[in-house]
Amino acid sequence: MAKELLLAAFLIGIGLCVAGAGTHLYQWLARQQAMLRYDGVTFAGSMGNLAMSFVCGPYIMLQMGWSQEDNGTLSMTSMLVAALVAFGWAFITGLLFMGAYVAIRY
Repeated sequence: MAKELLLAAFLIGIGLCVAGAGTHLYQWLARQQAMLRYDGVTFAGSMGNLAMSFVCGPYIMLQMGWSQEDNGTLSMTSMLVAALVAFGWAFITGLLFMGAYVAIRY
């Protein structure tokens, strides 16, 4: 049981690392804020934004959870929901990237 929980935590960590690095790389190269979107000028641009949103989504969700309300406070509900969604999403992203690494490596 402990091995499975450790593996899940490892995959979540990998997913968050990939999402954070991808977000900062995208913002550096595109010179614009990374956000969850699927629009684009062309079809290829739309698919690129969709792929970026999928890979960088967990990190963007964590940032959205820390956004302030109108009166300058943080909402505990939005932080918890964003964290729950982000960590679940990071598990899937980490599983995808570790699966690709293992498939290519071995």
